[in-house]
Amino acid sequence: MVDAVLGGEGLGRVAQLAAGAAGGPVAILVPRLAVAVAFPEDAEIGALRRYAADRVKDRPSPLPENLVAEAPIASGDDVVGVVALLAAPGEPSPDAAEFLHLAAVAALTEVAVEEAKEEVEQNLRGSLLEELRSRPDLDPREVVRRAGRLGCDLARGAVILCAELTTDRPRHVVATIAGEHPGALAQHMDDQRVYALLPAVGGDDAPERTLEAARRLATRLQRHGTVGVSSFYADPADLSRAIQEAELVLDVLRQSDAPIAEDIGTGTYRLLFRVLASHPEEVRSFYEDTVAPIVRYDDQYRTDLVGTLEAYLDQNCNMNATAATIYAHRHTVAYRLDRVKELTGLDPMQSEDRERLGLGLKAYRIIAPRLPR
Repeated sequence: MVDAVLGGEGLGRVAQLAAGAAGGPVAILVPRLAVAVAFPEDAEIGALRRYAADRVKDRPSPLPENLVAEAPIASGDDVVGVVALLAAPGEPSPDAAEFLHLAAVAALTEVAVEEAKEEVEQNLRGSLLEELRSRPDLDPREVVRRAGRLGCDLARGAVILCAELTTDRPRHVVATIAGEHPGALAQHMDDQRVYALLPAVGGDDAPERTLEAARRLATRLQRHGTVGVSSFYADPADLSRAIQEAELVLDVLRQSDAPIAEDIGTGTYRLLFRVLASHPEEVRSFYEDTVAPIVRYDDQYRTDLVGTLEAYLDQNCNMNATAATIYAHRHTVAYRLDRVKELTGLDPMQSEDRERLGLGLKAYRIIAPRLPR
């Protein structure tokens, strides 16, 4: 039976050999590997699935009615599955228990083989993602080739997902990503973050469809932590920059107290993140040329020029609505907007200056976590 496993015939063949030797139907159930096989194949194992799952978790469970005998698949005190002899016409072999034990040893060998494969694959995934994080000069053809060997097709581009976990179930998060997005490559890193390459899906609409799928996945993962998603990058040569962008989004979502979570993945914010990932000095320079003076003024004098300007822009430049929003008098709003003009040289009453101030505020929100305190 062990030879069947080492020869690559699988646990179905082990169940067949065990059934022939034990004189009755045999089922092998290994929840860790999501394996539930039986010989004959039409044997009823529905109740056995639940029983095996409970045995692995050391929970009490009623014995299935068709269970005649069993042998645990165990590594030390750790039970990982069950080999079961099922009821059938006729008497089982007197040595059935011995054959069930041999089948359990073979099944444990299969577990060891599969876990070794998984460990190798995890190391390969982690190595590729870590190199993408640290080496922007990687040959894109080599990146595509290595990812392809792991079942991830990056030839048409990808989106990067980066999650900082608050859960102690990183394997579950990685499995969720792999299960939700076809061909995804995900890995839990030492810094308690999960990184994932989400390859393109769809045809000519791949950028839109891939981003939409990535955002749905990010929403599902939010109960496990904070999730940042990059733009869609069609060129594999840009994937290192995509990782930086996803990390930037994550850092902003973690540290900013601004209500930008709903808008951060779209429009101007997304454009700013892409620029910040490749040319951070340009975003910082634009911030300095626009709203930096009022940010520093607020910090020094405990005023709220930034909040007033944001409310004014959000209320479509309506003074009365702005005053109601910030619980201040209309004249107070006018005074603060005058101070904004004095400090920045940009007039909130003029459309072109308003556009620069609005973009400056967005730039401030995404670089604020990195500004000196």
